[in-house]
Amino acid sequence: MFYTSSNGRIELNITLRDARAGSHPGPCDADIAALRAVPYIRRQLARIDPAALRAELREFGAWDTEELADHSANIARILWIACGDIAEEHASRARGE
Repeated sequence: MFYTSSNGRIELNITLRDARAGSHPGPCDADIAALRAVPYIRRQLARIDPAALRAELREFGAWDTEELADHSANIARILWIACGDIAEEHASRARGE
C-alpha cells in the first residue's frame, strides 16, 4: 500500500499488515517503534529529508516548533500517520466508499 504526504514530498510503501499493526485503537508507540526496525520501512524512513518532514508535520498543527526539532520523533509521527491513512483507505474501499 502506498502513502503520499499532502505536499507530495514524502512517500512510503507499507504493507497493509504492517499499516494495521501501526494503526489501531489504543497506544501505538510500541508498534510504531517495532515497525521502524523493519528493514524495508527503515530504508524508506532513512531517505526522508528532515526539513521536508518538519514542513509536512507543521501543516497538521499538532506539534510546536520545539517538538518538530526532534527528527526521530518526527519519523515516528509520519510513520503513524502513514499507517493510519493506509489502514483507513483500505477499510473505506472494503466498505465500498
